[in-house]
Amino acid sequence: MGKGLKWSDVTPKTQWLNRRHLLAGGAALMAAPAMAQGTASRFSADATPNTFEEITTYNNFYEFGLDKGDPARNARLLTTDPWSVEIDGLVERPGRYDLADILKDAPLEERIYRFRCVEAWSMVIPWVGFELAHLLNKAGVQPGARYVAFETLLRPEEMPGQQTRSLDWPYREGLRLDEAMHPLTILATGLYGEAMPNQNGAPIRLVVPWKYGFKSIKSIVRIRLTETQPQTTWNMQNPREYGFYSNVNPEVDHPRWSQASERRVGAGIFAGREDTLMFNGYGEEVASLYAGMDLSKDY
Repeated sequence: MGKGLKWSDVTPKTQWLNRRHLLAGGAALMAAPAMAQGTASRFSADATPNTFEEITTYNNFYEFGLDKGDPARNARLLTTDPWSVEIDGLVERPGRYDLADILKDAPLEERIYRFRCVEAWSMVIPWVGFELAHLLNKAGVQPGARYVAFETLLRPEEMPGQQTRSLDWPYREGLRLDEAMHPLTILATGLYGEAMPNQNGAPIRLVVPWKYGFKSIKSIVRIRLTETQPQTTWNMQNPREYGFYSNVNPEVDHPRWSQASERRVGAGIFAGREDTLMFNGYGEEVASLYAGMDLSKDY
């Protein structure tokens, strides 16, 4: 995926360059050595990230409203400390895991990933996080597990969008186990070296860079290992338009628009559209997961 980038390559804001801590709830946690030195992961894309302002003011997070600017305006109400994640189902050590405890031994690093929305716009985002496999191994995956289900916080008094019937709350997503254990799949707790902004899914969210953005569920409070494929919110809402896999695929259009190209947020009105890459450009790493599948049907 090209050379790795470091913080000094991706941010114009000098106040972020010397950041040495990530905030988990209200607690300051020392980042991993690679983070402290400002190095990026070998998985980072060779692409120029969007600005912090673009990433934090143009969001889909229906729990805070339907417009792109609503999350930035409304998510300040969200309380993220204390925070815990319940891990249950087919695991050896089920329980409620405090986020601060999760992060004590989490190998945090920067991952500069392409981000592609199903609405055909895109960004490049410098996430900070750790591989989901680290947490699943910590809980102990039982042999019968084949899928991983996720749930977002349900707290309508702080998430005004949940006071409407725009979706069936709480928001739910899922992955096949091999997708969840893939090293590209991370749980992110920050971006641009800062704690994750509320509107981007604080304090902990999933990031699966080869899938459309709605698969990367935000503000996670539950992870469940299952034998059967879990229900997912957009697939329940409209299965004709949103499949379980939702891999980025320029050859399979959304029923209402083409997926062959995308608009890069922040590129300017004269920049034109970019060709969409299969698996969002991560095909070399993930295509083998879908060998033998018909991706026009298993979309």
